[in-house]
Amino acid sequence: MLLKCRNLLQKSFIEQIAIKEQCDDNDQSDTDGQLPTDSPVFDNTTPVVPQKAPSHKLVDVIKEKTPAKSWTLNDFEIGPCLGKGKFGQVYLAREKKSKFIIALKAQYKSEIISNSTQYQLEREIGIHSHLRHPHILRLFGFFHDDSRVYTILEYAARGDLFSLIYRKGRFEEHLAAKYICQLAQALIYLHNRSIIHRDIKPENLLLDEKDNIKLADFGWSVRTRVVDNRRHTLCGTLDYLPPEMVEGRDHDESVDLWSLGVLLYEMLVGRPPFEISSKESRESVYEKTYMRIRRVDLNIPEYISKEASNLIRKLVQYKPTHRLPLRQVLCHPFIKRHLK
Repeated sequence: MLLKCRNLLQKSFIEQIAIKEQCDDNDQSDTDGQLPTDSPVFDNTTPVVPQKAPSHKLVDVIKEKTPAKSWTLNDFEIGPCLGKGKFGQVYLAREKKSKFIIALKAQYKSEIISNSTQYQLEREIGIHSHLRHPHILRLFGFFHDDSRVYTILEYAARGDLFSLIYRKGRFEEHLAAKYICQLAQALIYLHNRSIIHRDIKPENLLLDEKDNIKLADFGWSVRTRVVDNRRHTLCGTLDYLPPEMVEGRDHDESVDLWSLGVLLYEMLVGRPPFEISSKESRESVYEKTYMRIRRVDLNIPEYISKEASNLIRKLVQYKPTHRLPLRQVLCHPFIKRHLK
């Protein structure tokens, strides 16, 4: 028996993503819930040469995939696990027909149902699948089987920005300027299409083989409307939430501007600006972080340049209308100084 998800906006999505009412948790026969990786062409020592863009062969294969002839797991050679998330794993994979390297994200239907995130997944795929920008991770398609939902994603060879910050401690200003410039371009693209990302953070920023930013994870993204261009939902990551979201007020695309400023701070300092280092209870830490965000309690170290400090302060503003517009970010002295 199939469970038709409530409140889904598109019937086609229900037909594609129809989810079992009773998912058998014991049906995860592979070790630790992972996909089999016994393909002779993929093991942990296999060198991977990332492609710059989808090959014509992959584009042709994508065009072949219609509702009557959709993707299946047999279309891919599965490699090692690249990472694990709340609902599943991401694997290195290769599309058999085109030989194109991709990242295959596998999420358990049972987890999606138990966490009531059917609508969020539908919205994420609906938004992400239509985006085409050099600094936004490409989503090529999706499919499902009895136990999982799969999304076919562009492979970002250098991993995520969070891991890089962790390894380096903090970035040189020229590198931070490059990443902020590229992310600002991606956000201009989104905002011009009435899309708010709402979850800008290092974990959702990937790096390709040329060290260029790829914005990913559109799970909290929304489309705004002319008649309803302000949103109300509390979402995103605590350290990156702006005051209007913490206080439960309406918000719009300017939340991404605040997050851009918080990101610049974290890249240059090595930690988010409102982070509380404490051994107290989680509730106490949350409350103190909320208070710092409400007060915009921003302390910028002296070793940060005047240009970088100025850009951070112009983005991390209490009033959304006072935050520096994205096109002015691209022309800011901090960006121009390092990206001549």
